[in-house]
Amino acid sequence: MPDTRVHRTACEVSVPAPAGVLYGLIADATVWPLFFPPCLHVEQLDFDGTRERLRMWALAGDRISSWVSRRHLDIGQRRVRFRQELPARPLESMTGVWSVHPAGDVCRVRLEHAFTVTGDAPADVAWAARVTRDNSRAQLDSLARLAQRWTRLDDLAVTFEDTVRVKAPAELVFDFLYRAADWPEDLAYTRPLAVREDTPGIQTLTLDGRSATGTRAVRIAFPSAGRLVHKHLHTSGPLAAYTGEWSIESHPAGVDVSVRHHILLSDDAAAGGQDAARRLRDELARTGRHVLEHATRHACGAVRVL
Repeated sequence: MPDTRVHRTACEVSVPAPAGVLYGLIADATVWPLFFPPCLHVEQLDFDGTRERLRMWALAGDRISSWVSRRHLDIGQRRVRFRQELPARPLESMTGVWSVHPAGDVCRVRLEHAFTVTGDAPADVAWAARVTRDNSRAQLDSLARLAQRWTRLDDLAVTFEDTVRVKAPAELVFDFLYRAADWPEDLAYTRPLAVREDTPGIQTLTLDGRSATGTRAVRIAFPSAGRLVHKHLHTSGPLAAYTGEWSIESHPAGVDVSVRHHILLSDDAAAGGQDAARRLRDELARTGRHVLEHATRHACGAVRVL
């Protein structure tokens, strides 16, 4: 049997931004879901300052793929090497490297991949190559846009949260949050039009599109940890990107239920000043609190019935 063929792709972009800024955005993968369109969620499993393991979820064409990636960060060379453990089918292996190369007033950022495909079927190879190139280009284009705004990133990327204490079991609260398709009519503005769950714990939500949060979202559930993370796709207007998390923490007196929002403002929103950003933040916070109120009533009502 011949060895499986190694396929390679490479994409690059030139950016008028400091090398350290570019490397920093590449090195901190936990912010990728907010900054890079294909990336849905990242969990950092291990990190010793140089080597790390990440659990990653990402869009791969019309699929949602997940894998564990090992990365080696070399700040001196401004290079990040990575290797996927047990890649998603049809991939058999996937390795690659990010590298930042200063060149006068700009920096050249290069993203390379080398992969093999189980069985090396032409259709599978073509699909893997297309998805790899498309995602690489989307990441590099987003990286370039962000890095050119590096002096304003702290104003463009905003995080905020709300927490309520509920005297009810965590399981009842999580059940309400997870079963979004069953949310009551007075959550119609928030309730999805449809929920699809092809893989247990990974939901694709179709939304009504009446707000800047878009018409589609992906949610990933961690029931044992009491967490539910989400990313909204196709955001618009003042909202360049939107991710968030519901989390439940148990206490002797009940549970704390938190909703955390991560937003990336568009240039138009930033140009509108603090008022535009505040209006968007208030809208999202109000929606989150509304869901929290219903989760509280649901859980407390179920306790009374029990």
